[in-house]
This record gives sequence, C-alpha cells and structure tokens, in this order.
Amino acid sequence: MTLYDIPLRTLSGEATSLADYRDRAVLVVNVASKCGLTPQYAGLERLQKEFGDRGFTVLGVPCNQFAGQEPGSAEEIVTFCSATYGVSFPLLEKTDVNGETRHPLYAELTKVADAEGEAGDVQWNFEKFLISPQGEVTRFRPRTEPESPEILAAIEALLSA
Repeated sequence: MTLYDIPLRTLSGEATSLADYRDRAVLVVNVASKCGLTPQYAGLERLQKEFGDRGFTVLGVPCNQFAGQEPGSAEEIVTFCSATYGVSFPLLEKTDVNGETRHPLYAELTKVADAEGEAGDVQWNFEKFLISPQGEVTRFRPRTEPESPEILAAIEALLSA
C-alpha cells in the first residue's frame, strides 16, 4: 500500500485519498484552532493561494491530541477556519496522528525523518509533511513557519521539476 492508497475522509465525511492529489505537491499539516501556532493558518492559506494554480495543495488535518486544542465539531472547525483565516484548502476529518489510534496516513508519514534525522511521533500541532507528486516525503517540524525559506524552496523545487 502506498500513501495514495490510504482511505481518508473529508471534514464533511466524504471518502477521499491522496490519489485525488497524485499529480500535485501536497503539504499535509495537522491543524488546531486553539493553539499558539494557530496563526500558521494564515501562512498556509497564502501558500495555497500562491502555488495552488501551479500544482500545489495544502491539506489540513484537524487533530485534538495535543492539549485538547481542536475540540470543535466539523462544522465549528469549518466556520473557524473560513471566518478567521479565509481557509480555502481542503480539510480532512479530525484524526489522531500519534498513539494506538494513529491514522494509517500518519503511521506512514511518521516513518520519515526530519532535517535532523529524527523520525517518529508528531511533536505538536502544525507539523508539516510535503509530499511530492512521486510520493516522496519531506518533514518539517511544527515551529517551521509555512512560508519559511526551507518550505518555500522545497515547494518551488517540486513545482519546477
């Protein structure tokens, strides 16, 4: 099974998978509405607007595993994201990214090491996984801002390839 074969659900409950984005670069981010890093939504939306037409998609994955910082229902999450940050990128259903109930997508993503060579559990909200159209994954930790030089360079490299 590849990343593209793992069944996913949208925040509205529709079946999907990464296969729907196979020809795109995808930035998968576990998001939360009540976190100190929540303002990263603004940068994620700017990435979506800047690179969306070139074959890039942000994919938000709400997660309530870190200090209960995503307690809302699907409707509350959508309302918060659109009203506060104008989020236009797709959101998946609320998902566990660590532990025994870790979603299969994150079971695969967390095998990937970050720039320091560390793999394993997601550290906190807003950890980022950039997936190339070929299924290769680059991992960025939560405090790496969406518009940081390293993320922008990685996106540009994928879109220019």
